[in-house]
Order: sequence, then structure tokens, then C-alpha cells
Amino acid sequence: MKSLSKNQLVKALVYGVLAALFFAFTFIFNRSMNLDGGDWMWSASLRYLFSLPILFVFLKPKEQTQAVYQTIQKRPKSWLIWSTVGFGLFYGPLTLASLYGSSWFIATSWQLTILCGLLLTPLFGKSIPVKNIMMSLIILLGVFLIQLPYLYYGLGNGFLIALLCIILAAIAYPLGNRKMLALTKSDGLSTSQRVYGMTLMSMPFWLCLSIAALIRVGLPTWSQVGQSIIVALFSGVIATLLFFEATNLVKDNHKQLAVVEATQAGEVIFTLIFGCLLLGDAWPNLLGWLGIALIVMGIIANSLLSSD
Repeated sequence: MKSLSKNQLVKALVYGVLAALFFAFTFIFNRSMNLDGGDWMWSASLRYLFSLPILFVFLKPKEQTQAVYQTIQKRPKSWLIWSTVGFGLFYGPLTLASLYGSSWFIATSWQLTILCGLLLTPLFGKSIPVKNIMMSLIILLGVFLIQLPYLYYGLGNGFLIALLCIILAAIAYPLGNRKMLALTKSDGLSTSQRVYGMTLMSMPFWLCLSIAALIRVGLPTWSQVGQSIIVALFSGVIATLLFFEATNLVKDNHKQLAVVEATQAGEVIFTLIFGCLLLGDAWPNLLGWLGIALIVMGIIANSLLSSD
């Protein structure tokens, strides 16, 4: 198992935290669009429909798109399946869940992906890193403490639907990402090329969802289109590139990969701050702040374990 230098690991962790910051805008704007009456199907599909041309413009001047097309032609079925899992079955359910709770409630529940990522490790021929599991449980305890005052009110308002959607998304995202990492390991694709290829190959899913939205509610509002462009740029492009680059740096060390994935718990903190400032969400009580402290402690402890 290859171990990175301390500087490389710090770089991966910084990328992971920055990705968490930009990913937080997903929860904020999805909730904002719901409050404005926007349909969740449009919110989900527009993010990727707008992300595709942005990524194309980013890659085309460097002539990097051709290599992506050639790689996809080798294994189109695998690209289609795992791109749909990693992007479609991740973001569609996550957007649907935003109908049933505040932005930071969804963000905290989403941290189940940390544990799911660890539990998926045996699928890739590695043993489950038990110490990282324990540290991730500390993060999840913090998540639970933040949610605790709101669970009672959520149970009668679609809480179980939201939870099931989040569990599906939490499994699909690390599974699709890791499968694509393994699939393209020998192809020499950069992180941005891999994200572009996955976005492109998930288009059938998003086009079908767009058609369903068009039939159900008609065209999206201009407000929803504008906010979707921001989500596409911040979350679909910037955050995804940062996170995929972070995981790419540590792809040969499953313990350090788990650590980088754990940085996404920072989404909770960022979403809390932005949700309270921009959407008028209530600030956490004492129990909530204790939960935030546990999340930060869990992230730090995970990073320290990577040197074992």
C-alpha cells in the first residue's frame, strides 16, 4: 500500500476541505429553489446539463476531450453504468431529499457517505480500516447531535423518505467514484477529464429526468435556471474537480482515501453558516455546537491516523 509524503497528504486534505466548501452551495441553493417553488427534477438535471458545457470549454483549448472520447469507446457500458451510479443515483436522490428538510439537515445526514465509503472498501480488494471506522463514527455522532433537536419534527414530514434517499446517494457517490478510479487507472486521464467523461456519460439519465420534469411541471423558472448555473459552477465543476483530485492523489492508499473522503464532513459546518445567514435557519443550540466540535475532532483524528 503506497504512502504519500506529508506535503502530498496535506495538499489532498486542503483540496478536500475546499471541495466541502463549494459542495455546501448545493444544499443551500437546492433548498432555496425548493422554497421558491422550483421542481426538484429540474434542480437536479440542470446542474449537470450546465456542468457539461462548462467542463467542455475548460478542456477543449487543451485538446483533452479527444482522449476522453477514446477512453470511453474502449468500455462504453462500464462508463455509462458507473457514471450513472456516481452522478445520477447520487445527485437525483440527494436533491429529492432537500424537499423534506432544511439545507443543513440534509447536509448532516449526507455524512453517512463517510461510513459508506469505508464499508465499500472490501469491494476493491482491501480490508476495512477499523481505526478509520471508529473515527468516522465520532463524526457521525456529531452529525446525530446536530440533528437530534430536529428529528422529532421531521418524522411526520417525510423524514423517512429523505433518509432513504440520502442512504442511496451516500452509497452511490463513493461507489461510482471508486469504480471509475479503478476503471481509468491505466488510461492516464486527469481528474478534470474523468469528471467530464462521467458527466457526459450520465447525460441519458439527466435528459430522461428533464423530460419527466417538462411533462410534469413545464419549463423551469428563470430564478431556478440562474441558481442552477451557480450550483453547476460551484458544485458540479469546482467542488467535484477539487474532490476528485484529492481522491486521485491518495487513490493508492485506502486509509488515506478514507481520510480525504471524511473531509466532506466540513459541508455540515459550511452549510450551517450559510443556511443561517442566507436562508434564515436557526443557529444550533448547545447540543448542536457540541456536534460540530465532534465533527472537527473526527476529521483531525482521521488525518492523524493516516500516518500509522
